[in-house]
Amino acid sequence: MKNSLKFLFTTCMLALCCVVNAQYKIGDEATDFKLKNIDNKYISLKDYTSAKGFIVIFTCNHCPYAKAYEDRIIALDLKYKELGYPVIAINPNDPIVQPQDNFIEMKKRAEEKGFTFPYLVDEQQKIYPQYGATKTPHVFILKKEGAKNIVKYIGAIDNNYEDVNDVTEYYVQDAVNSLLNNKEVKVPTTVAIGCTIKTKK
Repeated sequence: MKNSLKFLFTTCMLALCCVVNAQYKIGDEATDFKLKNIDNKYISLKDYTSAKGFIVIFTCNHCPYAKAYEDRIIALDLKYKELGYPVIAINPNDPIVQPQDNFIEMKKRAEEKGFTFPYLVDEQQKIYPQYGATKTPHVFILKKEGAKNIVKYIGAIDNNYEDVNDVTEYYVQDAVNSLLNNKEVKVPTTVAIGCTIKTKK
């Protein structure tokens, strides 16, 4: 009996460690996903055959940080999707824990703000922990290298969520510009500032 309990405890601890460590680092390959968009269609990275990479942003409706960045996210998409780096927004929050982030409210928010990018829902909450997202917004820039999507940047959009006019460091913009010019990203990681992701209870 003791051996069985010891084995079960060890197995659980190993599984927990795997979950904790299941997050991407710079240079890792990001696996594809298939998530529902606000138009009820399912989207995968493989659908973007002509893309050079992706600006994957975990965001949501209710968070004041996420709201503060919405116009800037739209601007990033409009600027970079024509250059091969479209924005893919993903809502990771559980709608029971945070009702403002339910699917109907996602549709309303996207229409109100005029989102120019897909706004996907991580219904099973399997994608955000795989990436290692902890905040909304939290950015992961991927670069296509053959059939692989390689993580090149993780972190914040810029260094001032309160006022775009006071921004002095444009992390995402600088990272994508570097990748477009076949250069290394000078600042590959920053600390994401935002609301915590709301997980199922």
